[in-house]
Amino acid sequence: MKQRTIAKAVKSVGIGLHKGKPVHLVLEPLEADSGIVFYRKDAGVTIPLLPKYVVDTQMATVIGREGVNISTIEHFLSALYAYGIDNMRVVLDDGEMPIMDGSAASFCMMLDEAGIREQNAGKRIIRIKKEVRVEAGEKYVALKPSETADFDFRIRFDHPVIGEQHRDFVFSKSGFIQEIARARTFGFLKEVQYLRSKNLALGGSLENAIVLDDTKVLNPEGLRFEDEFVRHKILDAMGDMKLLGHPILGKYEAFAGSHELNHKLTLALLADASAYEVVTLQVKESVAFAQSFA
Repeated sequence: MKQRTIAKAVKSVGIGLHKGKPVHLVLEPLEADSGIVFYRKDAGVTIPLLPKYVVDTQMATVIGREGVNISTIEHFLSALYAYGIDNMRVVLDDGEMPIMDGSAASFCMMLDEAGIREQNAGKRIIRIKKEVRVEAGEKYVALKPSETADFDFRIRFDHPVIGEQHRDFVFSKSGFIQEIARARTFGFLKEVQYLRSKNLALGGSLENAIVLDDTKVLNPEGLRFEDEFVRHKILDAMGDMKLLGHPILGKYEAFAGSHELNHKLTLALLADASAYEVVTLQVKESVAFAQSFA
């Protein structure tokens, strides 16, 4: 299996979630072994996609360098993970990825428009060799050895629409597009009102998030899936794991996981050399893994 980039540059524009301003986004191909690189055109600063550049995880995953940040990257990164993109330059003219419809669907459409180009270099993956776990009270996230790439997530909310939800997603690109990519981010009306009082979430609306009051979903069209909430948590987790730089051969498992716990998990994994190995896939051993990205 070979490394991948996109076949041609593509452009889009969307609203930033917190500032509520238009953000111009350009995706460009990069040569093999370049990784994913973000570039703030307005500030002239390049930020490689690495865990050490994560600067905030309170409401989204935020990377930064030299005082220049890029926020809310996780939905976009989940699409890159699913499409197996190893090398790409991401050009923005502001400090947020556009929120689009609150899911990864629009980014999948951009990648479909760009096309995928295989490169003349072997694809590297991270094989999990022993369990790594991060806990915060009853909440936890973990990576475990497995012969499949698997995202197993459980959530529990004291809300009549959500309650307890569980989904175990065995990764494939086609499965991601059908089951995960369209799941939207969600929030509660009282939280949105508080954020706006702080001049945040100014771009948030029923067009780009599921919003709930104390008893119901406020979006007139309702939910896209009965368990859309836990599906979106899987989407977020995939995006956060993309910061490791390579796809994972192992099982991600979480209860009430968060961007903060996911970031701590990536750091814990990389700090324990006995817990993983980076493997360059040879043709004979990569057939099954490659099929998941078909």
